[in-house]
Amino acid sequence: MTGQVTEQQKSPTGRPEDVDTGFWLWTAALVLMVIGYLIDALTGSGGGVQRSVTVVFSVMFLVVLSSIVAAFLVLMRQGYRWARTLLTSGGIVTVLHAISGLLTGERQDAAAVGYAVTAIVGSVLIAGGLYLLYRKDADGFFTR
Repeated sequence: MTGQVTEQQKSPTGRPEDVDTGFWLWTAALVLMVIGYLIDALTGSGGGVQRSVTVVFSVMFLVVLSSIVAAFLVLMRQGYRWARTLLTSGGIVTVLHAISGLLTGERQDAAAVGYAVTAIVGSVLIAGGLYLLYRKDADGFFTR
């Protein structure tokens, strides 16, 4: 035991562990935020054909947006700085939208609890992932 601490802790792939951990926090947050969005889309008020069309378009939008975020997560994990920047801005908007939805939305009791749990935990995971991606070791990894 020499007592020396390495400057960067890296995973076997050469990425700093902060990047890998941030990636997995973001992935878990993506899943939770998708669940929260589905809760809102499927338990909203209204009925009839107009409601069905709204749900279909909401789910299509969700699939496209979550696919884009997943692609940016993969690119961020490979070291692309611009992907981290886009995820940062999208994460901030997502957290603000989740807070706004918690404070203004009217939902049934079960839907309100489900949305609150997914929004709060997802927002905390996004904030934690953002923090890890901007630490010194991780910041040096983003060179592309």
